[in-house]
Amino acid sequence: MDLFIKYPHEVQQEVLLNLIERAQNTFMGKTYHFSEITDYHSFAARVPIKKYEDIEPLITRTRKGEQNLFWPTPVQWFAKSSGTTNAKSKFVPVSQESLDDCHFNAGKDMLGLYYYKNENAELFSGKGLILGGSSEVYKGSQSNFGDLSAIIIENMPFWVDYGSALSQETALMPDWETKLDAIVFETIKENITSLSGVPSWMLVLLQRVLEVTGKKNILEVWPNLEVYFHGGVNFNPYREQFHKLIPKKTFKYFEVYNASEGFFAIQDRNHSYDLLLMLDYGIYYEFIPMDKYKGTASKAIPLNAVKRHKNYAMVITTNGGLWRYLIGDTVKFTCLKPYRIRITGRTKHFINVFGEELIIENAEEGLKHACQQSGAAVLEYTVAPIFMKEAKKGAHEWLIEFSTLPKDLAYFTEVLDNALKSLNSDYEAKRYINITLNKPKINVARKNLFYDWLKSQNKLGGQHKVPRLCNTRKLMDELIKIN
Repeated sequence: MDLFIKYPHEVQQEVLLNLIERAQNTFMGKTYHFSEITDYHSFAARVPIKKYEDIEPLITRTRKGEQNLFWPTPVQWFAKSSGTTNAKSKFVPVSQESLDDCHFNAGKDMLGLYYYKNENAELFSGKGLILGGSSEVYKGSQSNFGDLSAIIIENMPFWVDYGSALSQETALMPDWETKLDAIVFETIKENITSLSGVPSWMLVLLQRVLEVTGKKNILEVWPNLEVYFHGGVNFNPYREQFHKLIPKKTFKYFEVYNASEGFFAIQDRNHSYDLLLMLDYGIYYEFIPMDKYKGTASKAIPLNAVKRHKNYAMVITTNGGLWRYLIGDTVKFTCLKPYRIRITGRTKHFINVFGEELIIENAEEGLKHACQQSGAAVLEYTVAPIFMKEAKKGAHEWLIEFSTLPKDLAYFTEVLDNALKSLNSDYEAKRYINITLNKPKINVARKNLFYDWLKSQNKLGGQHKVPRLCNTRKLMDELIKIN
């Protein structure tokens, strides 16, 4: 890690040239003349930026058994991902190299970084509770697929089993609700020292642990718990609830940024919200400034051209066979020496119906401020536009499931609105004297509304999450109907 922190651009260039050399005799390599690529500029000039739909035909062919299309070694695993709003499944290729050099290396680095910053940690005196996806692995004659966490569990190095609190049988249970109770009864008597998983589902699990045991907080069940490794969704809306469940001042939260496409960044300091971009996992990074974003027609820049506090869409080239792939996430750099990032949202998940450019980061920060000021706590939420109609102005409609209701919803709304104005000048301009946008409309969701909706979509557990910001009213109207 010290090497890529000291020489980030040299390490990234070496990653790129290695990927190109390895894949030059693949279908992709011959199509774009990889053998003639000598540097980043010739790579960017020859290879177009692509999204999933562009590479789906090659993935389908590989899933049927054809090999050497986008990666030279056999690709037999595919991480099934439905995305957040798209019902159509994606099948992201997972090569052996991406498992070994990316995902498994990242797991070791995550533990290494934690110990590096916490020399007195006693993580390995107990066991880790890893809450993965609820999907089984499906093995076919030509290829296999499953939730990424299921693929990782299926291919896990033997040494990981020694530290895991869950049997593989329980970890891979397909039905979330059956699995939930199985996890609780398998772990409540264990000495659990660490937790890993998506915050929304981990919260459900921990609350179930308290229901079953009758204890007041998680430390009464697992007194030696010392760290929670989390990722998948923004942690801010859940932070206070975890503090209540785990009331321990020395307890640590370590965030990671991983996806079906790769493992990208790890928190490298205690009590930090910034993640160290990992540059030596066989992933080459490019970035598209969001103020110039035009999808696959965008012009990307390499790591050495990025600036701090600017919003970028991320483009990746990987040892899983993804070439200049537009992953759909947006990040900003908080530090350039070393390169540290924060996840700001999704290229698709923002609201810009009225020119307000509201991104997830704004929404999360605004909610955090409103909760602090009003004593509220938020479990889940989604936001959609109220479109202009004749003489009526537009607005943003929020549907929020609170774990603690604000004492005064009107005051909560006012604080949220003012926070969004201070965070986003475009929103502030549209809200000025209600010129385009009226004050936000806030609906209180009934208990378990979002859980019930995810269940109806067969999306319980794992990486599944509620879309936060939408430019249409489809989801909002569905949810209001069942609220």
